[in-house]
Amino acid sequence: MNEADQAYYNLRNELNDKESELRLKQKSKEQTDHLLNEIKDKLNDLKLHLAGMKERLSVEFKVDLDAILDEERNTEIPLEDLQEKSDRMKKRLENMGEINPTAIEAFTEMKKRYEFIVEQKNDLVNAKDSLMQTIQEVEITANRLFLETFNKVRENFQNVFQALFTEDDTADMVLENPENLAETGIEITAKPKGKRPTSITQLSGGEKTLTATALLFAIYLIKPAPFCILDEVDAPLDDANVGKFTQMIRKFSKDSQFIIITHNKMTMASVDVIYGVTMQEAGVSRLVPVDFRGLEHQFVN
Repeated sequence: MNEADQAYYNLRNELNDKESELRLKQKSKEQTDHLLNEIKDKLNDLKLHLAGMKERLSVEFKVDLDAILDEERNTEIPLEDLQEKSDRMKKRLENMGEINPTAIEAFTEMKKRYEFIVEQKNDLVNAKDSLMQTIQEVEITANRLFLETFNKVRENFQNVFQALFTEDDTADMVLENPENLAETGIEITAKPKGKRPTSITQLSGGEKTLTATALLFAIYLIKPAPFCILDEVDAPLDDANVGKFTQMIRKFSKDSQFIIITHNKMTMASVDVIYGVTMQEAGVSRLVPVDFRGLEHQFVN
């Protein structure tokens, strides 16, 4: 009986050991199953990630992943450097923000606008250059014509001045700023006989009138006009100078018609037709014409 009891306890202890060992095996199996499930999950994630990569490579880069898996690596750059570069590029992409799907259209529109503005700018620059060249040509031509006309007027002025005064009297026209013809003034000097050269502003009233008349006819000789109106220009002249004035008018009347407003009898006596204005009634003026040409013709007959 004691031996049987001893054997029983020995078997029970052995059974307990087997049960403990079995529990350890089951626990280990559970851990292994859990690890296996984690591996399966990770494998599924890798498969999904691989499928996404294949799809992305195919859509964005037109690359078949299955075709390049068997190719040998043809770069010597370490994987760590490539990974670092990839991370850096990803960070730059993240900093750029979300992708604007209309960016290409906006860029195309802005590019067209930019090209249009650049074309307009080039047209304006070319037009400006052409305009500046034209202005320069106009200035050169204007300066040349101005000098030619000025020299002709100056020569005529000197001749007419001597005709109104005497051959011993001199006058001149001088450019104040010959370097800038567009802004220069013209100074007129006159030297009647027995006087020093002086500006026209320092002459007497009669001398000013004759000098101004000489300048008028000097310009008139360059481009004669069909009509010329003179308003009492003979008022400050004495009889001798009035005679010179009327002779000058008579000389130029061959090409132009002169209308002279005057109170001088000598001037009236030298004209062809007189139009007198009288006032027979208060506020009522009347025009009285006298044609000396007809009277002279009758006198001759």
